[in-house]
Amino acid sequence: MNSDLLRSFLAVAEIGNVTHAAAAIGRTQSAVSLQIQKLEGVFSVQLFERGSRGVLLTDEGQRLLPAARKALAEIDRVGALFSDPLAGRIRVGIPDDYNETILEKALARFAARYNDVEVFVRSGCTAGFPNAIKRGELDLAIFSAGPNDPEKTFFSEPTVWAAGAEMLLDRNVAVPLALFDRDCWWRDVATSALDQAGRSWRLAYQSENYTSVKAAISAGLAVGILARSAVEDSMQILGEPEGFPPLPPTSLSLLKGPNAAIRVVQEMEKALRSAIL
Repeated sequence: MNSDLLRSFLAVAEIGNVTHAAAAIGRTQSAVSLQIQKLEGVFSVQLFERGSRGVLLTDEGQRLLPAARKALAEIDRVGALFSDPLAGRIRVGIPDDYNETILEKALARFAARYNDVEVFVRSGCTAGFPNAIKRGELDLAIFSAGPNDPEKTFFSEPTVWAAGAEMLLDRNVAVPLALFDRDCWWRDVATSALDQAGRSWRLAYQSENYTSVKAAISAGLAVGILARSAVEDSMQILGEPEGFPPLPPTSLSLLKGPNAAIRVVQEMEKALRSAIL
């Protein structure tokens, strides 16, 4: 079996979207789709089924997933036997709203392949990451770029209004908002959008913790704004039919420090891009 078939399968399984998975591994969507079809032909099973937000693993796909990870990890280990070992340390900044995807996938994959590299992670609001890069406190950072930030964007997705699935909103009543009590562009985007649309709002929930704000939205305590990928089944998306104005996209930029070990940073960048695309 060609290991490329397993790599395409693993990328689609972890990302849940064929287009994004293809970008992550440097292939076209049609090539990845064809490889999945070939792999399904090898086993005579269906590995994926289409869902409302992308593709989902079937029971057969779930059975293959751990075996594919193990097989590819062993292939990578063998491939690294005669390459120059990667060692040192890297300090990485990650936005807390992407912890579940970036940290779990990218850092675990990086650590498994380069176990001689020490990885230090700072997670939280990214407003201070650019200055941390300049001061040499971080070697690489994923920065949540605001609508007017000049940094080059390497990933972007829609920003949406979200509320609990059962939450009912009266257009004549002020919108209860869940906001961050910290220096973050998301806070200003939400209030400014409602002000410009002429819709009244009130502060219903405030926290510096992303998980806490997201929980308040899911529980139906308040309305908030989230990246589209962060919306859960327990939530509903609100739009112009419900009286909520469009929002600028959620954009991420990747910042690198000038004094970081070049090869370590390059490999970590590959891992981060693979996880988030």
